[in-house]
Amino acid sequence: MERALALSDLIVAGIAAAAGLLAALLLRMLLRWLGERASRTRWGGDDMMVDAVRTLVPVAAIAAGIAVAAAALPLTARTGQNVTRVLTAALILAGTLTAARMATGLVRSVAQSRSGVAGSATIFANITRVVVVAMGFLVLLQTLGVSIAPLLTALGVGGLAVALALQDTLANLFAGVHILASKTVRPGDYIRLSSGEEGYVVDINWRNTVVRQLSNNLVIIPNVQLAGTNMTNYSRPEQQLQINVQVGVAYTSDLEHVERVTTEVVAEVMKEITGAVPEHEPAVRFHTFGDSRIGFTVVLGVGEFSDQYRVQHEFIKRLHQRYLVEGIRVPAPARNVTVVQGEPQPDLVPLLAPGIPQQRRSAPTQEQSAP
Repeated sequence: MERALALSDLIVAGIAAAAGLLAALLLRMLLRWLGERASRTRWGGDDMMVDAVRTLVPVAAIAAGIAVAAAALPLTARTGQNVTRVLTAALILAGTLTAARMATGLVRSVAQSRSGVAGSATIFANITRVVVVAMGFLVLLQTLGVSIAPLLTALGVGGLAVALALQDTLANLFAGVHILASKTVRPGDYIRLSSGEEGYVVDINWRNTVVRQLSNNLVIIPNVQLAGTNMTNYSRPEQQLQINVQVGVAYTSDLEHVERVTTEVVAEVMKEITGAVPEHEPAVRFHTFGDSRIGFTVVLGVGEFSDQYRVQHEFIKRLHQRYLVEGIRVPAPARNVTVVQGEPQPDLVPLLAPGIPQQRRSAPTQEQSAP
């Protein structure tokens, strides 16, 4: 038999609800203080944990206060059951959001630690968030008394139609997962596609890959296109790379002297220029007897792809200045052209290049040569 509502019941219920609200505010302030403390530590796990429970703990405190208040009031069995169900749904919802936030942060932290760059690929984080929220939604429906068996059946049947309708989107999704799982491309790598696009990979999401060019422009590449094209990754297997600079000197140059001077300039550039590799061993390789010069290649070491422009710029300037001091001449291309006037002599005809039509010019007559 239900008892009548008394003033003491309202007072107790009000105190319980107010206590729950006050506890939520105090816990919110405590979590904010803990978040500031956690941000000062080197470990990122404490920041993630504090940020994740920042929503769950205050909601749990308010729900506990409302539950105590409901227990103090003379509610009917049906009303008490509904209140309990609503509070349970609120806790499940808050717990789902907290679990999704923690799982997403964990996945992002793992991705950052493995790729070694500040930016992380969001595709795994998005998939994790969707999976956790979907599971929490199903648990919430089951708690509210809604049968999820027909829903799962409908989702299974409708999943085929959705997959056909979103064929391109799903293809990009699985292509992005394949790219990250195969570890061929990661955020922070410098890549160049066979179609000409190149730059640093900023992010790989569920649909496309974002590439930042050296000019700070963003190139959006669908994951399917990135997975199906020829690509050069200048950051794998290591970020350091070697660049070749072509140089040529005159035939009268002392090649031993040229090699020694060039090696000294390379060593100087490697030690003093930002972006160069100080431990790089200078290498000079002669390879060509050209038309007007002896050509050789100078191998330079740079820390990453974008450093090559600065290093090559400084090397050419210093090498040119050093050659001027040492008297080493870098000749310009030259061609000798011989012009033969009049009728060619019979013994000169075979010297003409084969396959070129040979034309005879008749000697000028007296009338033509008279003034």
